[in-house]
Amino acid sequence: MAFAVILEAVGGTGKFQAVLVLLLSFPILFMASHNLLQNFVAAVPDHRCRLGLGLGHKLNVTWEPLAGDLVTLFVPVDQQGRADKCRLYTEPQWHLLWPNGTRGNGSGAETQPCTDGWEYDRSQFSNTIVTEWDLVCERHALRHLVQSLYMAGVLTGSVVFGRLSDRYGRRTLLLWSHFQLAVSGTCGAFSTSFPLFCFWRFLSGMALPGITLNTLCLCLEWISTKIRMPVITFCSYTYTAGQLLLPGVAYLIRDYRWLQLAITLPSFLCFLYSWWFPESARWLVMMNKPEEALKHLKRVANLNGRGQQGEEVTVAMVECNMQAELRSSKESFGVLDLFKTPVLRRTTFCSALVWFSTSFCYYGLAIDLQGFGVDAYLIQLIFGAVDIPAKLVGFCTMNYIGRRFSQASSLGMAGVIILINIFIPQELRALRTGFAAFGKGCLAASFACCFLHAGELYPTVIRQTGVGLVNTIARVGAIVAPLVRLAADQLPFLPMAIYGAMALIAGASACWLPETLNRPLPDTVEEVENRGREEKRELAEPQIPMMEQSV
Repeated sequence: MAFAVILEAVGGTGKFQAVLVLLLSFPILFMASHNLLQNFVAAVPDHRCRLGLGLGHKLNVTWEPLAGDLVTLFVPVDQQGRADKCRLYTEPQWHLLWPNGTRGNGSGAETQPCTDGWEYDRSQFSNTIVTEWDLVCERHALRHLVQSLYMAGVLTGSVVFGRLSDRYGRRTLLLWSHFQLAVSGTCGAFSTSFPLFCFWRFLSGMALPGITLNTLCLCLEWISTKIRMPVITFCSYTYTAGQLLLPGVAYLIRDYRWLQLAITLPSFLCFLYSWWFPESARWLVMMNKPEEALKHLKRVANLNGRGQQGEEVTVAMVECNMQAELRSSKESFGVLDLFKTPVLRRTTFCSALVWFSTSFCYYGLAIDLQGFGVDAYLIQLIFGAVDIPAKLVGFCTMNYIGRRFSQASSLGMAGVIILINIFIPQELRALRTGFAAFGKGCLAASFACCFLHAGELYPTVIRQTGVGLVNTIARVGAIVAPLVRLAADQLPFLPMAIYGAMALIAGASACWLPETLNRPLPDTVEEVENRGREEKRELAEPQIPMMEQSV
């Protein structure tokens, strides 16, 4: 027998599991808001230079009178007649006020950067970090730095909290992560400087992996094997629901400080009710704490109405059934072991590229929504809604066609769609938005396949190490994605070309990954290597009769 048998005895699909999954999935609802918060807290409203007399005080010129005399005198215009965002005439162009003068006649005059700050159109976004600290023109790269630092925090949290969870327990680290997110998010909402805001965003990003990793562990270690797929699907759609929730909250709360506070406050509630969760009984046994594990097992049995069966479970029974797990835990494997054998080495390289590109392209599309020229609230709603059918199709193809096909096709289609969108004129906003939404949906399906496929590719003895490595590489892709947007300053189409090319390359590399549909999880490295050789022989066998026939 194994631990799963004991879990079934005390109830692996009872009332306790239903409450546990609901409470653990609630914070996932707000993870999408934290990940995509950049679209609203760092939104760039329309702007132009603030006008001054050069006498120590500023003119009281608001956004509305753009066609007024003062703006005509000082602010250049582009070929479309729009006010320049970053330049001022060095001298007032008085001739533009003459009856026969036109604004275009000042196009050859000398200009200079804004000297007295900027005026912003606050009709859509009343206050963002861009308007708060003037992150425009020469400082526009700093707004992308915020998201990269946040993702750097996510990367750091993935490494730190993963190790600490194995040492101090899932529940302990989950409690700390909720507390850290609640405190750092609240402090970030009231930051008094841009560096301080970046610091708190880094800590917020660092807390999120602690929540996701320990939520996943507690879910998988307290539920029956037969309901794992439905539970993972439910959690995945909870994240999608969070994407749909964000634009509604952002539409009602236009100030970035109150918006960040609104999505952070639920973390205090999550921190409080997480004290109710039991520690993982499996982890407790592995840490030589079988008595405490037994106490939690009996508590779960009582909550599931199986108190009598719970009383029959003893410490000796728990230790006996966990012998296999205890023996496997004593075997030591490191990251280098992923590259020592041919099949595992190929799998790691290809899977790393797939994870990097999926995360890189996903956040490249999902973060800078203003670039599509459509209302930010509407496109965020569209981008969230498209995940619903995309993930459904992805789960169907994974279960009925195969993991490899689903991974390769979703990345390939995303790459093609992104590249096609480069050639669609900017004026066709609806068409461009539709293509972008379809591409983002393909990447969402690819993400869903990544999590399932990676767990099946690696053997039990090194599974956590393999999945942890590719997950870390995915975080690197999320860090780099916003910075690639800066290439648009030189060539407007270059960021999308990079995103599309990476998706196509990763789609091709996914074809080299082993197929795992309807195959049991491998336990040893030898099993992985044997399967790789068998698959290679299967691909070569159909060619033999054709060669003999031709002879």
